[in-house]
Amino acid sequence: MVLRTFGISIVVTVVSLVVAFLYGGPQALLLAAILGIFEVSLSFDNAVINATVLRRMSEFWQKIFLTVGILIAVFGMRLVFPLVIVWLASGLGPAAALDLALNPPADGAAYFPDGSPSYETLITDAHPQIAAFGGMFLLMLFLGFILEEKEITWLSWIERPLEKIGKLDQLEVVIAAGLLVLTAVFIAPADETSTVMIAGALGMITYIAVNGLGELFNVAEEDETTGRSGPTELAKATGKAGFFLFLYLEVLDASFSFDGVIGAFAITSDPIIIALGLGFIGAMFVRSLTVYLVRQGTLSEYVYLEHGAHWAIGALALILLYSIGTHVNEIFTGLIGVVLIVAALVTSIIRNKRNPDTEGDTDGDLDPDERLTVNA
Repeated sequence: MVLRTFGISIVVTVVSLVVAFLYGGPQALLLAAILGIFEVSLSFDNAVINATVLRRMSEFWQKIFLTVGILIAVFGMRLVFPLVIVWLASGLGPAAALDLALNPPADGAAYFPDGSPSYETLITDAHPQIAAFGGMFLLMLFLGFILEEKEITWLSWIERPLEKIGKLDQLEVVIAAGLLVLTAVFIAPADETSTVMIAGALGMITYIAVNGLGELFNVAEEDETTGRSGPTELAKATGKAGFFLFLYLEVLDASFSFDGVIGAFAITSDPIIIALGLGFIGAMFVRSLTVYLVRQGTLSEYVYLEHGAHWAIGALALILLYSIGTHVNEIFTGLIGVVLIVAALVTSIIRNKRNPDTEGDTDGDLDPDERLTVNA
């Protein structure tokens, strides 16, 4: 099972490292390997959340996410996205932005007569907008989960009270909007206040629109096919509902990718090495980990994993917002996510040992609705 699920990722990793070596020698190979490890360490929570959404999708949309979606993740977010930022921020054309990335002039005179903002500088200068958008999107996701009434809680001492106050209509929007204002006024640089407000508002709007449309069409399709009001827990999203869940996952992946893409420039500014490390190695392993979690029914067996992933998302959202004004080491960001996921896994194992009757299937005989129905 492990080899079948991770086999493609292992092959892609080997090929990517060979390409990196041919492209830039031993140093490029080492940098690509470091970036791959860096991406995976940052994305454990991403894989868990992807799995929770993926198992709600029909077989067709699962295949779309695991094929088309991975191409968007690899080429779109890890290669094209940084180039688009440079293109928009610098006023250069797409070809000139790519040339600046691959062949940075020594003094910048070729593109910037009045100075020399490098490719790396242009990317990092766009960090406030990126962090505000991604931070608010992830914060809305966290609040939507933590304020919702749940049958099982992990950190009950805080989750139960939050569920009670979560009964107030649109409380997550109020909290998110309040934090956005505080971030723009007290954390963001003075000249970035309006930019942060706009980007953060767009992050909130994107979450509400994509998530809301997915839920709307999911309910509509359930009513049409079952005659019941509202979807069942394990109903598979098809048609328009599946499409909007796909969009939701792509925006979610993008939001998770922001800190990795920005953090990669602390290691190298070469877009080819970044694409090889973050995209082909890191993103492929995150895909395989997502498939593994769904196939094994891990989220049903270790019930606190989903909670740990959402708390990691909340931490990442706050870190992104705080990083608008103060640099936060990417290692610290990654470690918080790993610690929360590991803590959730350990407490799930302890729970299963104390309550054997509640433990999920461990013999591989999973309920069909909990299985991933596509090949790796």
